[in-house]
Amino acid sequence: MSRTQRTKAPAVILVHGGVGSPLSWQDGCQKAVEAARVVLQRTGDALASAVEAVRVMEYDGRFNAGCGSSLRLDGKTVEMDAAVMDSRGKLGAVAVVSNVRNPVLVARAVADTPHVAVAGQGATALARGLGLSGAFRASSFARERWRWWQGALQRRRAGEVPEAWRGFDLRRHWNFPGPYDALLQPLDTVGAVVRGPDGGFAVASSTGGASPMLRGRVGDVPFMGCGFYAGQHGAVAVTGVGEEIIRRMLARVIYDRMGAGAAPQVACDEGVALFPAEVAVGAIAVSATGQGVAANREMACADVAFPVTVSKARGTRR
Repeated sequence: MSRTQRTKAPAVILVHGGVGSPLSWQDGCQKAVEAARVVLQRTGDALASAVEAVRVMEYDGRFNAGCGSSLRLDGKTVEMDAAVMDSRGKLGAVAVVSNVRNPVLVARAVADTPHVAVAGQGATALARGLGLSGAFRASSFARERWRWWQGALQRRRAGEVPEAWRGFDLRRHWNFPGPYDALLQPLDTVGAVVRGPDGGFAVASSTGGASPMLRGRVGDVPFMGCGFYAGQHGAVAVTGVGEEIIRRMLARVIYDRMGAGAAPQVACDEGVALFPAEVAVGAIAVSATGQGVAANREMACADVAFPVTVSKARGTRR
């Protein structure tokens, strides 16, 4: 009988509830961290831990992900994005997926296929085929957000609606099945970054999209290097105005700064500083030596660092 070798290594789990999420929601982030800790202690798998953290936040109902996802402008359509990545080469993303309780689980499933991204009806069908769809119903909180936006768009007041939308002819560009005449404080992506006991890194993110949104809109979350990135230097998850994040490839910028020797906190601070104050943005990151959180708005977060003992039979490979 082979003997068992036991090794100890520090692990870190860090999650955010989206830029703009109030600090009073940190209880939801803490719940996600605790669930992720259980998975990491049991499996030693950083990616499984990150996915579990995001899955819990998708169920929360307050965060803009999963059942809390923002409704599109028609008040009916829900289109979600999610992505996962780790430093071992796993990569998967879904975009514009509907009728799915946990988009992050579908993204994780994509990472085990020959593809790296699946979108739209194909992603929804994949989820259904894998038994990952379930009965989806938008949370009461998500419906409240939509009602807020309905009123704000009709008033078009400065400070309530982004400047680009105040003069936009929404009626002319309306592309939902229902009529325009039948038309909230915006929140954003949830995300998790993990440093595993073996020194590996992982990231998972999920979102219901920004508000307001046209049908089929895709933000930064499913784009590698924009909303997320993980590699040998660490893992990064960002949140904010997707179009602006994509233009700057923010996650990769922060990751490269860590690769050049910057501490995660410095790299996150510098990344957020690239944006003007009127553009909401936040970031979390973890490296081999530390972790960082930065945002130019309130942002609920939670983290835990702890030693993990992993069992490994001599002569076997993990």
